[in-house]
Amino acid sequence: MSRIAFIGLGNMGAPMAQNLKNAGHDVAGFDAMDAARQAAVAAGLSVADNGTDAVNGANVVVLMLPNGKIATDVAREVLPAMAKDSLLIDCSTIDVESARGLHALANEAGVLSLDAPVSGGVGGAAAGTLTFMVGGADEAFEKGAPLFDVMGQKAVHCGGAGAGQAAKICNNMLLGISMIGTCEAFSMAKKLGLSQEKLFDVVSTASGSCWSVNAYCPVPGVGPQSPADNDYRAGFAAALMLKDLGLSQQAAETANAATPLGQHATQIYSAMVDAGLGGTDFSGVMNFLETFQKKG
Repeated sequence: MSRIAFIGLGNMGAPMAQNLKNAGHDVAGFDAMDAARQAAVAAGLSVADNGTDAVNGANVVVLMLPNGKIATDVAREVLPAMAKDSLLIDCSTIDVESARGLHALANEAGVLSLDAPVSGGVGGAAAGTLTFMVGGADEAFEKGAPLFDVMGQKAVHCGGAGAGQAAKICNNMLLGISMIGTCEAFSMAKKLGLSQEKLFDVVSTASGSCWSVNAYCPVPGVGPQSPADNDYRAGFAAALMLKDLGLSQQAAETANAATPLGQHATQIYSAMVDAGLGGTDFSGVMNFLETFQKKG
């Protein structure tokens, strides 16, 4: 079993750390927020007074943090306390350049490293069914694989440094675009007098089939249970989708990649967040688009 330091005990990090503990690993956590630390202690996790204390004696350090700057600052703090040939796994969703910078910092410290953002949301974190998109050296991936097996159901080694983050933002850009397209189609069906249930029956088995339709339909009472059936309470918040779309556009600009639909999706989710709907599920863009159309 590994001695693991888990830094970032929020809605995603806390259940991931708990699953590692339940699997028999020795886990010490830390979070900068008092509320997160208290909740982790109440859940039975061991919580250190600071990040450096959490890392002392650990052979694996996992980060689950809000953005690239915070992840970089934390890495600079804890890497000097990490043992040579230990492993740093950054599960945060951050920009590709920051991810590559973390790998460089780890390499300078003699520490193995992986960027390993996740897909699956809070429910997947709690259930241990996350998908990990992983970038880094083969040796590092082999060392981290048993932990990914505990926290998730699949880990794909996407390539070298930053490849995991690249895969994550490409996937989520496509998800944001497809959700908007799904909402437009179902909204138009309603206005045309077509049953939305009948449209689902057609599209879910026809050429328009996609995850946003089949598994996460944004129409209440249509398809499998989804946030639409719970007043769009967030499984994946619109503000988080906007964050990922912003990262995709930052990467597109750096790589000189043409992403006109990604850019437009970013604008739509930005307007949704500006309207005070950032805490609702990203599939709530269904209602936002209808409101937007009325104003237009």
